[in-house]
Amino acid sequence: MNQTENYQDLVIVDSDFESILTNPILDIAARFWDEDRYQAFKVCYKSMREIDDLVDDRKVDGQTFSPAEQISYTKDINELIGGLVKTESGGRTLRMLLEVIQRFKIPLWPWQRLAQAMIYDIKNDGFDSFMTFRRYTEGAAISPASIFMHLCGISKSGNEFSPPKFDICKAARPLAIFSYLVHIMRDYQKDQTRNLNYFPDDILKRHKLSPNEIQSLCKGGIVDDRVRSLFTEYKRLADYYRKRALISVNNTIPFLKPKYQLSLKLIYSLYLQIFDKIDCENSSFSTAELNPTPAEVQQQIDFTVKHFKAV
Repeated sequence: MNQTENYQDLVIVDSDFESILTNPILDIAARFWDEDRYQAFKVCYKSMREIDDLVDDRKVDGQTFSPAEQISYTKDINELIGGLVKTESGGRTLRMLLEVIQRFKIPLWPWQRLAQAMIYDIKNDGFDSFMTFRRYTEGAAISPASIFMHLCGISKSGNEFSPPKFDICKAARPLAIFSYLVHIMRDYQKDQTRNLNYFPDDILKRHKLSPNEIQSLCKGGIVDDRVRSLFTEYKRLADYYRKRALISVNNTIPFLKPKYQLSLKLIYSLYLQIFDKIDCENSSFSTAELNPTPAEVQQQIDFTVKHFKAV
């Protein structure tokens, strides 16, 4: 039997496959896993999304956090993260998360770093430099990617799991940053119209732009030379991390069983598909233009599965 036939069957078993293709790429890739790990991923990812949305929803409304609210929101996030080490407390959702963390031997630091990033969001409006943004990605992007990498790398003996035999943060970092930079370019129109800006001030300034100007241009549907040069630099940055991500994926997959190797290849492949759509010289940078259609995503999945060879 061809090694990839079961993988092909696995990804299309859902009766509403087109709805799957609108899910986050991590979720699409995790559907190749054993069911227990996939369900563990969903519990972890949902908990992180709830923390992230707590802050983003407020910014989308165009509101800033008052000093009193900064204290209040920060306290809420810290209490939520603190609950992860108090196994006897919390409601049903928290208990479910704690059970997953304990069963799958997941470290707590990804949630702690995510909390730090969200607290940064509460206290700051944007990033003064790319280095500040890069530190922010440790919680906003690398933390969820590290949990994904952890669940890929654990080994099972009976009903017990053992931690991965590699550094999950180191393995996840370049792929997570590449993915995040691609996200920012892909979601440019959507984010700017929702009062979310992830372009650091120093890079905007280099292209004679400010956060207010880039938002105004986007809302007006204007793509001038400044916007194109901004995207050219961002795509160059993304390409730098893309090359590092490919090396990291290839170095990590020997530690993984085939279906988990394939899931990493899929993440890289699906983000590369978006990356390749970004035409800095001619694009309108609209959400519709930069998002692959469900048919295109399915074609990319089929291509990746067909050409996958386990190590």
